[in-house]
Amino acid sequence: MPLVGAFMVPHPPLIVAEVGKGGEKEVQATVDSYRAVAAEIARFAPETIIVSSPHSIMYSDYFHISPGSGAQGSFARFGAPQVAFSERYDTELVAAIRREAAAASLRAGTDGEKDPALDHGTMVPLYFVRQCYTDFRLVRIGLSGQSYREHYRLGQCIQQAVEALRRRAVFIASGDLSHKLSASGPYGFAPEGPEYDRRIMDVMARADFGALFDFDADFCDRAAECGHRSFIIMAGALDGVSVKARCYSHEGTTGVGYGICSYLPADPGAGGDGSREFLVQYEAKEQKRLAEKRRREDVYVQLARRTVELYTKEGSVPRVEGGRALFPDGTELALPEDMLVRQAGIFVSLHLDGQLRGCIGTIGATEPSIAEEIVHNAVSACSRDPRFDRVREGELSSIEYSVDVLGPVEAISSPEQLDVKRYGVICSKGSRRGLLLPNLDGVDTVDRQIEIACRKGGISLSEQPDLSRFEVVRHY
Repeated sequence: MPLVGAFMVPHPPLIVAEVGKGGEKEVQATVDSYRAVAAEIARFAPETIIVSSPHSIMYSDYFHISPGSGAQGSFARFGAPQVAFSERYDTELVAAIRREAAAASLRAGTDGEKDPALDHGTMVPLYFVRQCYTDFRLVRIGLSGQSYREHYRLGQCIQQAVEALRRRAVFIASGDLSHKLSASGPYGFAPEGPEYDRRIMDVMARADFGALFDFDADFCDRAAECGHRSFIIMAGALDGVSVKARCYSHEGTTGVGYGICSYLPADPGAGGDGSREFLVQYEAKEQKRLAEKRRREDVYVQLARRTVELYTKEGSVPRVEGGRALFPDGTELALPEDMLVRQAGIFVSLHLDGQLRGCIGTIGATEPSIAEEIVHNAVSACSRDPRFDRVREGELSSIEYSVDVLGPVEAISSPEQLDVKRYGVICSKGSRRGLLLPNLDGVDTVDRQIEIACRKGGISLSEQPDLSRFEVVRHY
């Protein structure tokens, strides 16, 4: 039995009457749509309601799923302690989701609970549902810093668990849209804000879930959205299911976007719809793009990629000798003279699904040649970056590489001598040092560049760090 229904909803505490105290009338269309959705959920009489919330416990590399037998919460921090919840978790379904996630090698489970209290991203939907229907158990799902692909795969695991238990379940994807729709709003304005809301409402109104993968992560960050990954989990939970989509409303009068849509199986008794297996389609498109990119990559990137692949699969590295990189399988890579006779600092960066997967480098040369520096840092990027687990063999076909060859480092006297597109920056104070490469997505100002470099070096801006700059030649 697939999900009996799925819903995209926002979670502003303002629309809880006891919190809004009349202010909820400013977004009356959202309130009215919420009531209609709650009535529809009641009509389905689900045994379980699954809520994905951006405000539940969140880790960079792990999906947190509701542990224990239940949880409580209230709107006390929003001035309405009398609006309280005591929810029973569907422990059997939680266990089934964990099993499916483990079988899919997905990082998800009930470990690491920091705060057992229900979050407002969960409670706002429950506030409206409980006015119409109360006989259900809850599963609460947190988002993570993992890729869109992994969020979709988690949704697929949820679908498989629901079907295995034949659970009559509803999915609620809780998430606001852009928080930067208006200069008068609480978060200010960014041009990406209205653009995000326009695009996401078009996609969600048509249930064109494959297009969710097309939203660049940096664009989403600049739009300050909070629900995109929640919507992707829901899309995964509806993978291969034909749905009837309905858009109830969209508002942005408070400077934050609120959208409400529903998705009901078009024919619950029908088989799967291959045209709606969006992850399969996305991966096929990505593999075609990556194959073309690898066909055009230069020798710097080839050496980094093949080193990572070899080290991840076999734990060994190529030898650089006789003008070539020699691999254990007998293949070799001819290297240009510059890579063999010159030394330089090198950064090797790995990206997966548009997100950083590892980056390690050296400011100055530590190896006899650029080629050997690339080999050394490629191994470090895939296995020794403290921010990430080691790269897994199953990820290799989807990883993208870049190699930055650093030029000479020169001290500068002021930020005016920097240019985020042209120069990388090194911020130093005593033995502490932080570096940021030039021309990075999302780093649009010198102040932002310096801020990040200082943070990486454990330096406070108030310490007035010493500044240096350098240029790079970037190989993709």
